[in-house]
Parts: sequence; structure tokens; C-alpha cells
Amino acid sequence: MKTYSAKPLEVERKWYLIDAEDEVLGRLAARIANILRGKNKPEYTPNVDTGDFVIVINAEKVRVTGKKETDKIYYHHTGYPGGLKSASVKELREKDARLLIEKAVKGMLPHNTLGAQQFTKLKVYNGSEHPHAAQQPIVLEKEGGNN
Repeated sequence: MKTYSAKPLEVERKWYLIDAEDEVLGRLAARIANILRGKNKPEYTPNVDTGDFVIVINAEKVRVTGKKETDKIYYHHTGYPGGLKSASVKELREKDARLLIEKAVKGMLPHNTLGAQQFTKLKVYNGSEHPHAAQQPIVLEKEGGNN
């Protein structure tokens, strides 16, 4: 018996729809990252992009636990001297709530060209409307039991 290795041209991609309303940010991001990487498929191959497309709606309604809304700080540097910028979860949510989910998922993907390729399959939207109805996405229910 030989080990199966997926070829990029043989991968069949599906579209999944996830509603982020009242989902905890980290748990949601982990679920999304696993789908983008293809870890939910039996033909998963670490060095090949075997993942599926993920559409996330209601990004502005994602939850964070504890005091993260005010205490968690996201940093980035502009590249200029003294250019360290920071924003709390609350400020980032007001600016563009999609960034919260995108930053969380991007941190869970490989930090190389494969991860960048997988990240392009993530589509995040504020509100419940999305332009991907033609792809007939499969709606994924909330994971876990009693929330």
C-alpha cells in the first residue's frame, strides 16, 4: 500500500458558508483555517493547497471572550521611524470588522506562499449578504453543543 499524495489539478473545491454571529473569534478562526488548509478532507496533503473556499457572513457580530474587547491590542508598523500603530478589538471592529476574522485566520495558516494562496480562498463580509450565491455554498452549522 502506498501513501496517497494529492496533485494540485486533482483537487475538487467546494464552497462553505459560515455565519459568524455569536461565534467566538478564535474557535471560528480555527474552524475556517482547517477548511482552508483542507484538513477536513481525507486527501489532505501538507505541501499542496487541498482546501476549500469559505464565505463568512455577519463578521461584525463575532464575539470575543473576557476583556479582549478593550485589552487585546493589534499592532502594525508603517515602516517609518516611530511608525508603530495600535488598535484594540473595539477600534478594529468599528473601522472594519472583517479585519478581526482575517487577522485571526491568517495567523493560523502557514506563513509562506502556500499559506498566502490558501488565504485568498477566504471571503469575509459584514452583514448577511454575499455575492457568491452562484457557487451554491454548503451552510456549515455552529459547532459545539449548548451555546
